[in-house]
Amino acid sequence: MRAGKIVSGEQGVEIAIKSKKAHLVIVASDASANTLKKFKNSCEYYNVPIIIISDKITLGNAVGKDNRAVMAIIDSGFAKKISELSSIDN
Repeated sequence: MRAGKIVSGEQGVEIAIKSKKAHLVIVASDASANTLKKFKNSCEYYNVPIIIISDKITLGNAVGKDNRAVMAIIDSGFAKKISELSSIDN
């Protein structure tokens, strides 16, 4: 977060996706059904990979913030590494 490679919050992530800055979107599994649908559709349309993880608390703790439902990785190298690690865990 400090390095400026992550955008969090629905509005910021939506802007990052539409401006083609997002290389990966991460959504908490306990986000609202509307939020999940919105970002799945948006990522599919703009061809951005999406990962769904455990919960808002875990996602927020990962970046040193309170609960977060969604975040976008805007650095391609960082996004690639997270995707690789995510595929190992699954």
